[in-house]
Amino acid sequence: MSRVRVLVGTKKGAFILTSDGQRRDWKVDGPHFAGWEIYHMKGSPLDPDRIYASQTSSWFGQIIQRSDDGGRTWNPPGTRPEDLVGPGGMPKGVSNQFVYDGTPGTHQWYDGTQHPWEFKRIWHLEPSLTDRDTVYAGAEDAALFLSKDGATSWTELSGLRQVKPGLWSPGAGGMGLHTIIIDPKNPRRIFIAISAAGAFRTDDGGATWRPINKGLKSNYELPDPDAEVGHCVHRIALHPSRPDVLFMQKHWDVMRSDNAGGHWTEVSGDLPCDFGFPIDVHAHEPDTIYVVPITSDSLHYPPEGKLRVYRSRTGGGEWEPLTKGLPQQDCYVNVYRDAMAVDSLDPCGVYFGTTGGQVYGSADGGDSWRPIVRDLPAVLSVEVQMLP
Repeated sequence: MSRVRVLVGTKKGAFILTSDGQRRDWKVDGPHFAGWEIYHMKGSPLDPDRIYASQTSSWFGQIIQRSDDGGRTWNPPGTRPEDLVGPGGMPKGVSNQFVYDGTPGTHQWYDGTQHPWEFKRIWHLEPSLTDRDTVYAGAEDAALFLSKDGATSWTELSGLRQVKPGLWSPGAGGMGLHTIIIDPKNPRRIFIAISAAGAFRTDDGGATWRPINKGLKSNYELPDPDAEVGHCVHRIALHPSRPDVLFMQKHWDVMRSDNAGGHWTEVSGDLPCDFGFPIDVHAHEPDTIYVVPITSDSLHYPPEGKLRVYRSRTGGGEWEPLTKGLPQQDCYVNVYRDAMAVDSLDPCGVYFGTTGGQVYGSADGGDSWRPIVRDLPAVLSVEVQMLP
């Protein structure tokens, strides 16, 4: 039976949780990069030994880390350990062409021009489904980068930033490109989401893009009810067997598209609140989806202080609260957009992390939960990597 590796990025380091197929006993390894913000970690679906991590500091800059031995050792691709040490033994904010320019909180992208573009951090890393050394990176301010050599060098897919960029604006957490989904049946088709610009799709590997936001309503943020861009999308998800069916957790509203984002329909149904951040799909049931509602856009904690994952087995509309093993009183944590993931075992495992430092796991599709680990720093991301 396959093993499971859960990759956890936190505000103060990275943690790697490993278990066998029973998912009862977990080994906790970490912190890696202690004290650094690890905004996202993700493992290659083609190589169980390869993991990428976005290591960020508001002072020292952005580093893309890569491990080729399952997280035992790390090195920014294309560098030697001594290359990462600056004056006074402090880390240099350099990885590839992502460069700290000496100003706290800013980084630069050098593309050969005399006018480098500044950004803050890499929000999301997405390894290719078909090529071991290809990986995508989503940045804040929003842009998409591509590496074809295992993150040793990067190229911006600049066509994305040509799609009505003057109408993009930061969400409360910044203007981050936080979601990258590669169509498993057509790797040249990629979906991305930006807060607050909306969802976009390319059908030619990233050369050209178009907004896919029809049907979204953002009455509080946008005066134009039919605006093509400017929507605050928190997360999108799909099932590999049905890449034309997309699910979205928006700033408000849970949405569904049955035509690859051509049009969206609200499926919030009987949720107690349709504001939240993560959304994910069961590994074997394409119409089973999970969300974690929070009270509102100003009150980032569960309704009534009860931590509940909600599951729909009908592709939205009808929802059931999943509470067994989760705190049902005095719970005021949040779950960020990249902090939920599923494994591919049967029964399907579901995992999520909280701002209170708990990582919860369910080995039965959400029917029951238990904490895998407690008291970590605030969890920013949770991803699953399947191991032989």
